[in-house]
Amino acid sequence: MAHVLFVCVHNSGRSQMSRALFEQLAGRRHTADSAGTSPAAHVQPVVLEVMREVGIDLSGRTPQVLMPELAATADVLVTMGCGDQCPVIPGKRYIDWNLADPTDQPVEQVRATR
Repeated sequence: MAHVLFVCVHNSGRSQMSRALFEQLAGRRHTADSAGTSPAAHVQPVVLEVMREVGIDLSGRTPQVLMPELAATADVLVTMGCGDQCPVIPGKRYIDWNLADPTDQPVEQVRATR
């Protein structure tokens, strides 16, 4: 079983969507978490909306800060726009996704990112 950590800046959009979709597809075969280098107070309303469209409710999710301990538990870290603020832990696998930040984007753009 692998544990994946999805990381972006605010943990209110891309990383929340990625985690939820991963959990849906992986079932109980793998686990996931998400965090941000500078977390927002809540998941963006437009993200809640586009995820509800595919049957995923993120209303109970709260952005969390990326702590070194959290990153250390991951087998794979998927980064999205956090750049040098993302921790580098030797021996971890890193994947960088170039996904648009949904902040202040129209719903159509957030759907495309989803």
